[in-house]
Amino acid sequence: MAISKALLALLLISLLLNYQISEAATTSGGDDENPPTHASPPTQKIDCGAACSARCRLSSRPHLCKRACGTCCARCNCVPPGTYGNYETCACYANMTTHGNKRKCP
Repeated sequence: MAISKALLALLLISLLLNYQISEAATTSGGDDENPPTHASPPTQKIDCGAACSARCRLSSRPHLCKRACGTCCARCNCVPPGTYGNYETCACYANMTTHGNKRKCP
């Protein structure tokens, strides 16, 4: 019986200490340690139709090119400049592939 009372007292003391430490940590946390973070402004959506029309203007299959480009543009919100290549300017656009591991985006 004496061991259970001592164990109960030890448990209560440890809970009180834990509570005191957690309270001290939350009340003493100054602004210098955790400055408020501000959400970045939403990025502006580009006009995918115009960007894809420019990208696909020399394509032999313009409708197919614009459809694929539009899908990629909607997901990535960017289209590389020019009619071919320049994938380094838009990594998301460059990394999208079809089920056959071919580039999805023109």
